[in-house]
Amino acid sequence: MRQLFPRSIRWQLIWGTALLQCLLVAAVFGYVYHQQRNSLRHRTMERLTYQVNVLATTAASELKDEQLESLQLILDGMVATPSIRAARITDLSGDTLAYSNQTGKPGYPPLSDAERRQLRPLMTASIFNDGRHGIVAAEGIEVDNVPVAVAWVYPDTVEDQVDLSSLLRSAWFFALLAIGANALFSLLLARSVTRPLRGLLRGTKLLIRDPERSDVFPLKTRSLNEAGELTRSFNTMVAALKEQRAGLNETLALLDSMLANAPIGFAFFDRKMRYVRMNQFLAEMDQLSISHHLGRTVQEVFPGTVGTQLAAAIEQVFATGEPIRELEIHGELPTSPASPRIWFISLYPVRTGGDRPADPREVALRSDGEGVAEPLPGSSSSRWVGAVIVDATERKLSEELLRRTEKLAATGQLAASIAHEINNPLEAVTNLLYLLDQQPLDEESRHYTDMAQEEIARVSQITQQTLRFYRQSSSPTLIQPAEILDSVLDLHHGRSNAAKVQTVRRYRDGVELYAFSGEMRQLFANFVGNALDAMPNGGKIYLSVRASQAWYQPEVTGVRITIADTGSGMTEAVRQRIFEPFFTTKEITGTGLGLWISSEIIAKHQGTVRVRSRPAVAVAENNGTDANATASGDPKNSVRKCDNGTVFMLFFPFNGLADAATTEASD
Repeated sequence: MRQLFPRSIRWQLIWGTALLQCLLVAAVFGYVYHQQRNSLRHRTMERLTYQVNVLATTAASELKDEQLESLQLILDGMVATPSIRAARITDLSGDTLAYSNQTGKPGYPPLSDAERRQLRPLMTASIFNDGRHGIVAAEGIEVDNVPVAVAWVYPDTVEDQVDLSSLLRSAWFFALLAIGANALFSLLLARSVTRPLRGLLRGTKLLIRDPERSDVFPLKTRSLNEAGELTRSFNTMVAALKEQRAGLNETLALLDSMLANAPIGFAFFDRKMRYVRMNQFLAEMDQLSISHHLGRTVQEVFPGTVGTQLAAAIEQVFATGEPIRELEIHGELPTSPASPRIWFISLYPVRTGGDRPADPREVALRSDGEGVAEPLPGSSSSRWVGAVIVDATERKLSEELLRRTEKLAATGQLAASIAHEINNPLEAVTNLLYLLDQQPLDEESRHYTDMAQEEIARVSQITQQTLRFYRQSSSPTLIQPAEILDSVLDLHHGRSNAAKVQTVRRYRDGVELYAFSGEMRQLFANFVGNALDAMPNGGKIYLSVRASQAWYQPEVTGVRITIADTGSGMTEAVRQRIFEPFFTTKEITGTGLGLWISSEIIAKHQGTVRVRSRPAVAVAENNGTDANATASGDPKNSVRKCDNGTVFMLFFPFNGLADAATTEASD
C-alpha cells in the first residue's frame, strides 16, 4: 500500500483531496439514490392502488350484467396505459375470466403461488411481490356485496427505471465535475507550495553530486512563505561554502596535479578508514573506478585479508603518529580473485597546522549524511593517513622466475651429467649380462637374466631421453611425432603405472613433421605431465597422431595431434587463462610456466591449439580426438562421453618450419 502512495507533496495533496472528495460524493450519491428509490416505490404503489381499484369497480358492473366481452375491452384499454404491463380478471378459484391482449381461451399464464394465496375475498387493494413478475396489485370484485372475482394489475416499471437512471447519470456527471474542479484547484495550490521545494531539492542533489558546480546557484524563488525563506537560507549557505572553497582551490590544485600525474599510487584515509582522496593511477592498479573507492572503507573495497591488514596498519599510524615503510601485503583484487597480487605500501600521517573544519570535499563524500564536520583537536594531530602504494607483483614474479630458471638450468645440467655418468656403467652391466647369457644356464636363471636385460634396456632408454631433453638441436629436422610421444610416455612410465593410468594410442604410419625435436618433446611432456596430475586416482590418456587439415583454412595440410585425459577437468574461467604466464592451479607445486612455454612453442612452429574441458567432454575411444574429429570425415573415430576431462588438439602445418630450415641451409 505504501508503494502506491505518492511520495511528493504535490501529488499527496492532490491524491488526498481527490480521495476525500470521492468519499463525500459517494456518501451523497448513496443518500440521494436511496431517497429517490423510496419515493419512486411509494408513487408506484399509490398508482397501482388507484388502477386496481378502477379495474375492480368497472369489472363489477360488467360481471353483474354478465358482459364478459366488455371485460376484455376494459383490460385492453388499461394495458394501453404506459404504466401497466398486463391485467387480468380471475374467479375466486383462480381461473382466468379475461386477460389483457388475449381472446379468453385457455393457456393464460398460470397464477404464481403468491398470487393464489391472495384468492380470498379482498375488501381493499393488496400490493405484493409474487416472486415472478415483481410487484402485483390485486383487489376483490363484488356483485351485490358478494365476492365473485379478483382484479389483477401488473405494473410496467421501465419508465420509472429510466427516470432513475437519468437521475443517477446527472448525479455522476456533477460528481465528476466537482472532483475535477477540486483536483485542478489542489494542483494549482500544490504547485505554489512545492515549486520552491523542488528547486531546493534539485539544487541539493546537484551540490551533492558536484560540490564545485555554481551555475545553478543562487536558486531562484518568488515565494514569500516558509519554502521561499528556506530556499534563501540555502543560497546563503552555498555562498559561504563557495567562499571557503576558494581559499583551498590553489593548494588542492597543486595536490590534484601531483596525484593525477604521479606514476605511483597515492591515497588518503580518514579516521574511519575511508578513502578520502586518491589518484587515477591507483584506481587503474585496483581495476576499480575512483568513485567506487571514495567514501568507502578499506574493508569495503578490499574484503578479506588485504583490507584487514591495511586497516590495521592505518589504525597504527593514527595511534602512534609514526610512518610505516615498505609494508608487504599479499592478496587478490576484488575484480580478479584468481590472480594473486603483491603490494608494497608506505603509510605516513598527514597533520594540520591547527584546529580547522574538515575539507568540504570530505563532507560531500561522507556516507553517513552528516551536514557539519567536526574540528579535529590538537595542532599536531593526524587528520589523514597518506599511502604510497606500489604493485610489486611483476617484480616479485620476475625474481621468482629468475630463481626457478637458474634452478631448472642447474637441475637440467646436473640431470644430463648424471645420465651421462650412469650410461657408462650401464654399458658394462649390459656387456656382463650378455656374457652371462652365453653361459649354460638353467631355465629359471635365464629367465632372470632376460628380465635384467629388459630393465637395463629401459634404464638406458631413460638416460638417453634425459640427454635429449638437455641437448637441443639448433635447426629444425624431420621428426616423427609418434616416436617423440612414445619417448615422453617412457619417461612417465613409472608414474603412470603408480597412478593406474592407461594409455590408448592411435597413430597413423608415416606421419612426419619439420620441427625442433627438443621443443616438441618439451611440449608433449608438459601436456602429458598435466594429464597425469589431473588423474591422481587413475584414468585414461588418449593419444592421436594423423595427417589432417587446418580448422581455419581447409587447404592447409599438416599433422593433428590430440592429447586427452579423463581427469578432473577445468572450469571455464581457468580454461581461458591456462596459457597466461605464472597462472597455475597447482599452488606450491606449480610454476605457471609450462603451458605458457607450450603456447610459445606452438606459435614458433606456426601451429594452433584448441582446448576443451567440461563435465561431459567428448573424446575418441580409439584415438583420443574430440567430437570434431568425427566431423572431419574419419570413420574410425568413435566418440564416447566422459564424466569429466580435458582435450588438447594441436595442429602443425607440414611446411611450418620448412622455409626456416631451407634458409638456414642456404646460409
